[in-house]
Parts: sequence; structure tokens; C-alpha cells
Amino acid sequence: MKIILHHPKRIEEVKGPKKVYQLLNELDILPETVLVILKKEGEAGDGELLTPESRIADDEIVEIRSVISGGAI
Repeated sequence: MKIILHHPKRIEEVKGPKKVYQLLNELDILPETVLVILKKEGEAGDGELLTPESRIADDEIVEIRSVISGGAI
């Protein structure tokens, strides 16, 4: 599967299929810190938000985005 990561922006290739939580563990990423989005090749838009139990096929593309929060003082 193709993984699009940010900070720094890069693309990784990972063997699948596997569940989202397995992928994040393999990449050493805390699940609470990111959103994992299934991208459709050739389609515009944000894609489908995946849960930790979602299965990602070997031929799919996912984007991992950092969760950013903030607020007023």
C-alpha cells in the first residue's frame, strides 16, 4: 500500500493487507495523534476516514494527517 505522510512530506510503501492499528504500530505512530484517510486514486476530495479496525488492502492509498488542536486563551 502507498502511505502519504506529512511533517516531513513523504510517501512510504508498506506491504498489506493490514488493519489501521497494525500500520500505525509498524510506523511507530501513536493512533491518538493522527487521522488515517483512505484515498481514491484519480478522485478529488478528502477521502474516507478509517477506524483503527479498518482493513487496508495492499493496492490502496492512505494519507496519515496529524491531529492539530488549539483554542483561545
